[in-house]
Amino acid sequence: MTAPCPEDPSLERHFKGHRDAVTSVDFSLNTKQLASGSMDSCLMVWHMKPQSRAYRFAGHKDAVTCVNFSPSGHLLASGSRDKTVRIWVPNVKGESTVFRAHTATVRSVHFCSDGQSFVTASDDKTVKVWSTHRQKFLFSLSQHINWVRCAKFSPDGRLIVSASDDKTVKLWDKTSRECVHSYCEHGGFVTYVDFHPSGTCIAAAGMDNTVKVWDVRTHRLLQHYQLHSAAVNALSFHPSGNYLVTASSDSTLKILDLMEGRLLYTLHGHQVMVWKSNFDIVNYGEVLRVQRPPAARASSSGTLPEVDPLVPPSRGRSQESMQSQSQEPVSMPQSLTSTLEHIVGQLDVLTQTVSILEQRLTLTEDKLKQCLENQQLIMQRTTP
Repeated sequence: MTAPCPEDPSLERHFKGHRDAVTSVDFSLNTKQLASGSMDSCLMVWHMKPQSRAYRFAGHKDAVTCVNFSPSGHLLASGSRDKTVRIWVPNVKGESTVFRAHTATVRSVHFCSDGQSFVTASDDKTVKVWSTHRQKFLFSLSQHINWVRCAKFSPDGRLIVSASDDKTVKLWDKTSRECVHSYCEHGGFVTYVDFHPSGTCIAAAGMDNTVKVWDVRTHRLLQHYQLHSAAVNALSFHPSGNYLVTASSDSTLKILDLMEGRLLYTLHGHQVMVWKSNFDIVNYGEVLRVQRPPAARASSSGTLPEVDPLVPPSRGRSQESMQSQSQEPVSMPQSLTSTLEHIVGQLDVLTQTVSILEQRLTLTEDKLKQCLENQQLIMQRTTP
């Protein structure tokens, strides 16, 4: 574990330890641990506290393709190219139980919100549901006609959504085991899908460089984003439901403001990194009113249903700040207080300025790319 990079104050940790490409990551809020899977056939569990040890778990016979913590954080599931799923106890012993039923690479694993079951997706074209504590296979969902890359439970555990190379997203009823609806709007393989925290809509990422958001009650397409210049490989909703982060083969992460239907930030970098955001302590309505850069290339046919309003600063304070309030206040000279407040104000202005410059740079890069593409088309037309 290395110290935070000094050049980038938003980068909290930079982890090194795998011996090959990192394929997947997951974070446990309850235990403050980060798990990662790799082509080196190992899992690693990282503790977020500085100077804490990282655990390397070996057991899979081929690349680890996916990892997921149970809701409590006391179990860790992994899927592999060796066709198996393993459930680990993420401690120093690293004990695991092997689950076998798939006949090809396991691409995705996800625990239900009650931790009693988990769902997997595989290149054998099936979605399978398993019992966690009884350690047995329960049933298969088998209507996809190509590899299934991702499957997730809804927050209430009643629905399952899956994404496939057959260019569809399918919504399943867990109880009846029937396909409720198929979404067929993607122009290529669908790489990833997830439920909004409210459970009322889903977002899917595709090899066609797009991200789409649907309402699972009306099955209506709510939002469509085409912001990346290469395949979108993964996405994740912020717990507030107001933001969506996307990861792409164009080497960027993009943070989308779902309430505004626009691009908020573009992040560059990579290996295993943890970025610090202030989504929980800042009212982004105020920030957007100050910045208001040109709208991103996103089309929206509706707003997201039942999304919680943006958290005001007074309600979104971090746990650390709340704890500090309970301690006895320390008196400081008025002159020092004024100086610190001035510095903080200047830093806020600098942060907003950098954000505006970053977004303008992103737009300039997009325009430059478009100009180059147009120039190539003109040259192709003029060439005999």
